[in-house]
Amino acid sequence: MSESAAVPARFDVWAPLADEARIVVDGVSSDLLRDATRAGWWYADPAQVTPRAGQRYAYEIFNGTQWSQPLPDPRTRAQPDGVHEPSLVVSTDFAWTDHQWQGRELAGQVIYELHVGTFSAEGTFAGVVDKLAYLVDLGVTAIELMPVQPFGGTRNWGYDGVDWFAVHEAYGGPEGLKHLVDAAHNAGLGVILDVVYNHFGPDGNYNSLFGPYLAPGQTSWGDVVNFSGAASDEVRAFVLDAVRQWLEEFHIDGLRLDAVHAYDDRRAYSIMEDIRSVADDVASRTGIPRSLIAESDLNDPRLIDDVDHGGYGLSAQWLDDVHHALHTVVSGERQAYYVDYGTLDILADTLSHGYRFRNTYSQYRRHNHGRAIELDRVPPARLITYTTTHDQTGNRATGDRPSQYLTAAQLALKAAVVLFSPFTPMLFMGEEFAARTPFPFFCSHTDAELNRLTREGRFTEFSRLGWGRDEVPDPADPATFDAARLDWEFDSEQKRLLAAYRRLISLRGELGLARGDLRELQVDHGATWLTMGSDDVVLAANFSNQPATAPVGGTLVYSFGTPQVGDAEVSLGPWDFAILRR
Repeated sequence: MSESAAVPARFDVWAPLADEARIVVDGVSSDLLRDATRAGWWYADPAQVTPRAGQRYAYEIFNGTQWSQPLPDPRTRAQPDGVHEPSLVVSTDFAWTDHQWQGRELAGQVIYELHVGTFSAEGTFAGVVDKLAYLVDLGVTAIELMPVQPFGGTRNWGYDGVDWFAVHEAYGGPEGLKHLVDAAHNAGLGVILDVVYNHFGPDGNYNSLFGPYLAPGQTSWGDVVNFSGAASDEVRAFVLDAVRQWLEEFHIDGLRLDAVHAYDDRRAYSIMEDIRSVADDVASRTGIPRSLIAESDLNDPRLIDDVDHGGYGLSAQWLDDVHHALHTVVSGERQAYYVDYGTLDILADTLSHGYRFRNTYSQYRRHNHGRAIELDRVPPARLITYTTTHDQTGNRATGDRPSQYLTAAQLALKAAVVLFSPFTPMLFMGEEFAARTPFPFFCSHTDAELNRLTREGRFTEFSRLGWGRDEVPDPADPATFDAARLDWEFDSEQKRLLAAYRRLISLRGELGLARGDLRELQVDHGATWLTMGSDDVVLAANFSNQPATAPVGGTLVYSFGTPQVGDAEVSLGPWDFAILRR
């Protein structure tokens, strides 16, 4: 629908595959007219039907043989009755109160990733609002919401979204999201939204009946989005208009672009460059920075390099390399893609260069991989690091968190490395208090066969790794979703770890750890110890279950344990660390 005021001036839809088309508004059908000014577009004569807030509407497409069932609008703003039902006309009016919000550049931020449905007991945007004071006290500066676009059923991670302009109704719908953003800004927190433009979910995706939204081929999760083929201009405009809506109308501060390596984008200008142009335009007109964060496993610095040097100019990318290097030396796991990690030498090298692979051989991939970052011009703040994420937890067989198989000392050590590093740190909800609840994959597709296929896919995937069917949670079982809800009652050990996270986040600001150049970072290691820091302050860490001595000394600033600090060395207990002033 075309926006002109609080509600659209008229109903219109891109449907180049239609021979005829009509709209059904509150049960009344009207023929659509071809738009002579826009190829493939149809519209309803405003003299016959005019959009009003609260109306239910759907489109019917005639393909030359038969009429379709009533279909939701591909650009629907709300699906109050689910992804298969009529769309709802909603007003864009909202009484914003965040007028003092000036935004934040990404450098210096501490991000907190969360899933709206399991973060609070309510499982809603309002439930997140109730926890904003807690997040401010923790010290984070921005929340990153896993996808909130509508999906089939009521329970899902969000990466099966089908309506890219709408907001899942059970979370609170578009009004609820705006209330959360408004409240977050007034609390001093930015809001980043995870968006999925590499595929549509399998449940409720009717877009291909309207036009060529899809291209031949498959990603790991669904059909390829048509970014490069015939009529791809309109598909790209579909994405860019959604981007503008989130950044402009919803006051979102940044977008996390899911799995950009899965884009089938072969045009001279990447869709990511176009997204950046939209974000830059919104930022220039509002005076509030807008961040774009890519998820990519390509180790390709073009994503985050400056435009003047041939890059796409994105604000940052998720960096799995540091996670993998850190996870393997602490947990000892070396299966699947972890086979390329597992030593302190690799951890030290990755902390020093950002990417693990810089046109070097990957045993897991069985070919050379990656390209080195130009450290003199790409600051480490453009790399986002973490001890875990929704993926690194939820893609395990049982969705077990690190807090369910590591000690408190090991958890604190991992947090210290990430929060002391010059990269932009991100926490995954609950890690700061060693949440005892898992975060398994869950869904509730409305089609029983889809649920069966998803279930069998998970069972088959993990059976290859030795897991029995009775050990892997059924994604469609409501109990799997319920188990993922955070428990906000903490025991003494959890409170101690939470205090450690608060102190480490506070020290990050006090010690000025968000450095501007990786070349200034000094990293050294021995058989079991590693040091990282500068001439002024250093982190010494022991990655073993035996005591270790690291060759740095100074004044103790903070430790989770009881290190013995001298002028030239520090003695650390098992899995202990010490932050020292030199």
